[in-house]
Amino acid sequence: MNRILRSIYFFLPVQLVLLHFRKYQLLLAFWFIFLAIITGNFASHFGASSLFLAPEYLGNISFISMFLLGCSMCVFTMMWHITTFIVHSKRIPYMGATRHAFLVYSVNNSAIPLAFLVFYSVVSIHFQWHDEHSSLRNIILLQVGFFFGFLFIALISFAYFFRVSRDFFKNILVTIAKPVKIKKIIPYDSLDYEVNIIPAHSYISGGFKIKKSTDADAYHPRVMNTVLSRHHRNVIFATLVLYVLLLLLGIFMEQPLLRVPAGAGFLLLFSIIMGVVGAFKYFLRSWETIGWVIFIVLLGLMVNYKLFDLRSIAYGMNYHTDPTDEPVYNYEHLRALFTPARFEADKRTEEDRLKNWKIKTGDPNPPLIVVTVSGGGSRSAYWTFRTLQYLDSVTKGKVFQNTVLVTGASGGMIGAAYWRSIHDAYQRGLLKNPYERQYQTNVGKDLLNAIIFSFASVDLVSPFNKISIAGYSYTRDRGYAMEQELISNTEGLLNKHIGYFGKRESDGYIPQMIVCGTIINDGRQLMITDQPVTYLTQPEYSLGEAEPPIDAVDFAQFFAKQDPYNLRLTSALRMNATFPYVLPVVRLPSQPRMNIMDAGLRDNFGGELASRYLYVLRDWMMNNTRKVIFLEIRDTRENDVTEVSDQSSSLTKMLFDPIFVIQNKWEAFQSYSHGFLKDFVPSYMNGKLQFVTLQYVPLESKKVAALNFHLTQKEKEDLYESVNNRGNQAAIDTLEQLLR
Repeated sequence: MNRILRSIYFFLPVQLVLLHFRKYQLLLAFWFIFLAIITGNFASHFGASSLFLAPEYLGNISFISMFLLGCSMCVFTMMWHITTFIVHSKRIPYMGATRHAFLVYSVNNSAIPLAFLVFYSVVSIHFQWHDEHSSLRNIILLQVGFFFGFLFIALISFAYFFRVSRDFFKNILVTIAKPVKIKKIIPYDSLDYEVNIIPAHSYISGGFKIKKSTDADAYHPRVMNTVLSRHHRNVIFATLVLYVLLLLLGIFMEQPLLRVPAGAGFLLLFSIIMGVVGAFKYFLRSWETIGWVIFIVLLGLMVNYKLFDLRSIAYGMNYHTDPTDEPVYNYEHLRALFTPARFEADKRTEEDRLKNWKIKTGDPNPPLIVVTVSGGGSRSAYWTFRTLQYLDSVTKGKVFQNTVLVTGASGGMIGAAYWRSIHDAYQRGLLKNPYERQYQTNVGKDLLNAIIFSFASVDLVSPFNKISIAGYSYTRDRGYAMEQELISNTEGLLNKHIGYFGKRESDGYIPQMIVCGTIINDGRQLMITDQPVTYLTQPEYSLGEAEPPIDAVDFAQFFAKQDPYNLRLTSALRMNATFPYVLPVVRLPSQPRMNIMDAGLRDNFGGELASRYLYVLRDWMMNNTRKVIFLEIRDTRENDVTEVSDQSSSLTKMLFDPIFVIQNKWEAFQSYSHGFLKDFVPSYMNGKLQFVTLQYVPLESKKVAALNFHLTQKEKEDLYESVNNRGNQAAIDTLEQLLR
């Protein structure tokens, strides 16, 4: 038994696994990241696992999408082999005695990739069966596609890089980026000399036979130098090829056929990063830390001197006005702009709009609806649209007709904006039936794939791509990719500038929509709409004060010289839904730059703005309506917004929960605060106000749809059926009675 254990321990594949854990764990970290992603333990809120377990290509999970993912998985695996071979080859000098050193090394170094592939296959089969409700035949087809793609690239890689002795492009490259030349400019350090030969007694040969290791001393200096000189250039060449590939994919990202699955794009990006990490380790060795510090400093200088900007822009606005025409973002300017006189004037304008709406209803004393929707990515968008369509259908169009205001946050506003656009197009005679099931399907289409693909192929690879929209030049990034995908998913109905709806709103045909964002410079709320809303920028009680607390900004009036009504509706919705890191922070052309993120940071349920709207216009509503309905649509349960956790259950929780408590419980904090608003709002409506709340209640309490920009088939079905929940049906009955 001792002899068997020793032979296993000194078997080269086992020794290589131990070596990876013992040396250069940073390279091993890539596998752990992928493992954490597919198991849902990393970036689960962003829906990252679905990008790898059910990749989409041309909007479908198919044989081709899995084939492309398999190809990129093999590219990553080959880069892992190339990089670790260069870093560790000095520790296995007996590889130089083999005919195809790299092929033999790759076979012996495949324990980790093979284990990952088996685990991935099991997890993806479970995901496709349980979450995507795929048939057994389709699952088998998808798995075949993945492994066929993997084998396809593996054969090409070994044939091209390591079986072909001469190649024009590699010969050109080796003269430009010869590792020997590069290493001459790296200072010599005695710490770099490290022998540490792996004591392997046997290995797997190229013919997949177990052979004894040859005496290392016989091949140490001369043969290994020859082998290394032949293979060191491969990591540079492979990295360069991958970079050019991602660059080209990013340039032509609007061509559907060239938009590979986001998971594949990320694997290619990680392959590049691994190649760079390997190059740093090989060339710099003990100087590696200094090298990374210099790299980060240079990157920071490029950002400081505006060689590229990691923030995004709002498409349609004019960012090229004279600097003197850019509004100054400070309290003094806001106080001078949003005056009491303008407050009253905008209030009268809104009352005139409400008069027009009242006339259009044909009712001398109509019920009035204010709709608020919650944030929550595609989950909230799908649920909001489903709810509004259902309510409008069962009330025979009264919900849309009697709604005067829609506001809220994030995904909920995407669903609400699509709902309004469909009914606006129907009124204009541009479509026949506003209740077609296809519209519900459209709002559930994936957005995450386009965002992540752009992040991997544009944002991190080439942040210099330019596009032209409405006569202005802009940088293209994942924000742009998200907007284009949203426009495509909604069949162009959201491809409008915000001014497109202005006349229809003011005439009372369609409800006003206020799309908000959070100004992260100071926490104020940015209100984007085509109607003047100065009356919502400050509390009414403060109008007579010398220094009123201005807590919101009217976008169109503040950016009056930057063509504000030309802003794309999708850009407004993106600002409203800019979840940290998933979408880039949006900068607006003020001095200093105004930076915008998700509206949910300030008001995730829209209750704050809607309550102020009702308060300011309370007198008109008291005299002109028989009932005011506060219709809440939320993707979380009001009485159960967060799980109770045991703060003392583990050392990790005790250490990190106090740090992340605000982030993890932010939605709960806002929900509880929203409850206080609901207490006080009815007091100034003299009994006319009625709250009606519809909330997403999953069929299985522990199986809630994920908060991201991707929905599985199971999640869509769960969201769609939630309107039939007993509590929701009771709320619908109440709404129908109020509208009679």
